[in-house]
Amino acid sequence: MRRIGLLGGMSWESTAVYYRLLNEGARARCGGLHSADLVLRSVEFAEVAAQQAAGEWTVLGDRLAMEAKGLVAAGAEVLGIATNTMHLVAPRVREAAGIPLVHIVDAVGAAATAAGVRAVGLLGTDYLMTSSLYPDHLAAQGIDVLVPSAADRAQVHRVIYDELCQGAVRAESRQRYREIVERLAGRGAAAIVLGCTEIDLLIGSSDVDIPLLDSTALHVEALLTAAMPSPEGEPS
Repeated sequence: MRRIGLLGGMSWESTAVYYRLLNEGARARCGGLHSADLVLRSVEFAEVAAQQAAGEWTVLGDRLAMEAKGLVAAGAEVLGIATNTMHLVAPRVREAAGIPLVHIVDAVGAAATAAGVRAVGLLGTDYLMTSSLYPDHLAAQGIDVLVPSAADRAQVHRVIYDELCQGAVRAESRQRYREIVERLAGRGAAAIVLGCTEIDLLIGSSDVDIPLLDSTALHVEALLTAAMPSPEGEPS
């Protein structure tokens, strides 16, 4: 297995899920006592969130680029950013790291394409939902991206930062998300992208009547595939 470098802590709640899924996935693929070979840099999220709110994306890109270099120095051979929103600075991170970066939107797009989905609804932070990150990546695969209304985006964003990133999972917020998902489905979404790595803490497939594309789980599988040797013994 090639060593995975994981940029996490944004928030640590979802990074903990990444760590568990990566290790469970390695054991499922290899059996026995196998676990993921990884190095993790967990940053202080309050600082990152403040810079996000201030629109300091160049500063954030430089910061994560520096952290990525640290992971490479620690032996990382494959890189993952354990958050959707911070993929807004993924090009800067990839350039600085000089190793393969497994992009979360590519993982989601591959799953949507395999399922024959041509229109998805996107839930995530407002920074993400109002950006071109998902539309640009998925358009190349013939997939349209629908985002919630401004009022619904505000609700989704608030729940992420004020609740999920702080470990609070509330039934009333689950119901609000269900209603937002229903509105996206009514506009033509054939599946919903859980485009924030914390959202899977709140809703799952049993909560809605439309397929979900869990970006966290899909990203983990893509990272493991990139890190695992092929049957011939060469890196995949």
